[in-house]
Amino acid sequence: MNPREIIRRPILTEKSLRGNEGGKYTFEIARGANKIAVKQAVEAIFSVRVRQVNVINIPGRMRRRGRYEFVSPGMRKAVVTLAPGNKIDLESMT
Repeated sequence: MNPREIIRRPILTEKSLRGNEGGKYTFEIARGANKIAVKQAVEAIFSVRVRQVNVINIPGRMRRRGRYEFVSPGMRKAVVTLAPGNKIDLESMT
């Protein structure tokens, strides 16, 4: 897979931005991506060295629209820890 297909977008919430000082960055990733593919994609796109990758599956939630119920699609995200001295500029990416 193309590295841009594996890393869909950065997740820019207050909680995820608190981790940026410690070298932890959060990204939404493709469903079929594993830790090794995410590590290689981040290193290829941002030219940094990755120390650790944690992957989280977030299930979809039950939603209602009028009388109809449906399950919203879930997502898969990765928390990437960089080696000391490496940084990613997320403002230039979005």
